[in-house]
Amino acid sequence: MSGIRTGWIAIGAATIALAVAGCGERPQVINYKQGKYQGKPDTPAYANAPFNGNRQQYENTINTRTQSQNEYVRLRD
Repeated sequence: MSGIRTGWIAIGAATIALAVAGCGERPQVINYKQGKYQGKPDTPAYANAPFNGNRQQYENTINTRTQSQNEYVRLRD
């Protein structure tokens, strides 16, 4: 009978330990400043090589690539 009681005490202690451990969660966002972006600034995709800031060339390249992936246009020729 004392073995069963010891088992229940162990289960109860484990339950209490898990409940207390769940209360210690810290907030993941600390020092949020309202209206301020906290990450790194993004540069446009066309600002780097091979386009070197030429937005029109970048857009033409993207449009060409998109059209070459279009099955209707590829099979029509």
